[in-house]
Amino acid sequence: MSTAEPQRNFAAAARQALGDDVLQNALANIPAGFQEKRRNAKARLPEWDALVEAATGIKNRTLDDLDRHLETFEARVAEQGGHVHWCRDAAEARAAVVEICGDAKAKLVLKSKSMIAEEIGLNAALEANGIEPVETDMGEYVLQLRAEPPSHIIAPIIHLNRGQIAESFLEGHRKYGKTERLESARELLNEAREILRGKFLAADAGITGANLLVAETGHAVIVTNEGNADLTVTLPRVHIVVASIEKLVPTLPEAWTILRLLARSATGQDITAYTTFAGGPKRAGDADGPEEFHVVLLDNGRSKMLASPFRDMLRCIRCAACMNHCPVYTSIGGHAYASVYPGPM
Repeated sequence: MSTAEPQRNFAAAARQALGDDVLQNALANIPAGFQEKRRNAKARLPEWDALVEAATGIKNRTLDDLDRHLETFEARVAEQGGHVHWCRDAAEARAAVVEICGDAKAKLVLKSKSMIAEEIGLNAALEANGIEPVETDMGEYVLQLRAEPPSHIIAPIIHLNRGQIAESFLEGHRKYGKTERLESARELLNEAREILRGKFLAADAGITGANLLVAETGHAVIVTNEGNADLTVTLPRVHIVVASIEKLVPTLPEAWTILRLLARSATGQDITAYTTFAGGPKRAGDADGPEEFHVVLLDNGRSKMLASPFRDMLRCIRCAACMNHCPVYTSIGGHAYASVYPGPM
């Protein structure tokens, strides 16, 4: 939810959510869709507990020496021809992205799913400066059609059913000459692909988040199941990564340790369909890739958290397992919290 979103009364919003039959039916899918799949993934991995302990140690050691690792990351990005933009708060991060797009004369911008973009209210800032943002993740695309925020950090439209999505397509795609109400998931997907493919080819810049940042190589690691992030990275002239400072890990082996946990905890997969390492603009001889590579690094209060009782929250790898197992979240969904990051965190 953007920083401009008005605060809601949580108790009233929770009562409303409990009485919403459509929402309750959607939330009933969480146990089988997330909890059971995570249990199965954990059972298939005998070293699960040791892996969790190792990942916790990695995050703790990184936070202990975060400033040095951030400087190393910046140096590696620069060595590859990229640029790091240090941003103290959401306003500075929005301004940095808008300036990069302005310098590139970008009018159409692709966006892969990014919670940091949600945190800083990026879409509204782009639109206010005459730049059209296009969400390319299927869930985020549906939300853009509906003009509403995500309700879950990895499954943004978990609160919707297929009929609601079909209605959103029917209303939002009229301007493209689409007048048929679609019924199946395949039909919805095909229509979205048809419309988005032209956007992919016409875009001037691509904006992604980062599941991890690797200090020793200067890479952003992006994990997805749709492949839209790869197109967002490689097709436009400019690639902009928006990420928060605690996403950093020192080395590639440490990144792989966390990646072994991330998909298993998030979706029950051993690994996501796409795991992309993006670093720097394309080099001479590269068949594709951006001409410019920028990393917008956001603090937004995280430095203060390092010295506070909330420091452990900076170890979060955004798997959403806490949300998926929270009896409150699984009863009322994410919108009741009126927060970018709903649920226990």
